Amino acid sequence: MEPQTDLNDDDRRFLTRCVDLAREALDAGDEPFGSVLVDADGRELFADRNRVAGGDHTRHPEFEIARWAADHLTPQQRAETVVFTSGEHCPMCSAAHAWVGLGRIVYASSSQQLSAWHKDWGLAPGPVLPLPVQDVAPGIEVAGPDPELSTQVRNLHARLHGVDA
Repeated sequence: MEPQTDLNDDDRRFLTRCVDLAREALDAGDEPFGSVLVDADGRELFADRNRVAGGDHTRHPEFEIARWAADHLTPQQRAETVVFTSGEHCPMCSAAHAWVGLGRIVYASSSQQLSAWHKDWGLAPGPVLPLPVQDVAPGIEVAGPDPELSTQVRNLHARLHGVDA
């Protein structure tokens, strides 16, 4: 199952919200990632941003969404949700998403893009392989990236690392 790239206006609206949350995270001294959980009726249920600056590198917004959904939604409700995110899930978050039984993932920028940016900027790779969601959770439907919003995400990451985008 390949990622879909045909995003609609609702997808872009929620992705824009995620990029805003990523910007909020960066402004607060954190890494620029933001995510939103949306129900089957298009209502935002939960939103968060990265909170790893305190030293706990599991404090990704996608992982927080999985925890929140497990505590607040039925399995059927979880399966009908969509997780929108500024950056494609890391392997930890992909696994949490699958184990909790959440639905579709829509991302503004892909793990492949982030890895390429880091390489272009001469940054060392992270401690975990940047696997696509479907390499970790092959049953999850994914969509993305969005060309315009991924440029905004690239700019946020460039700002984080003090490099020119």
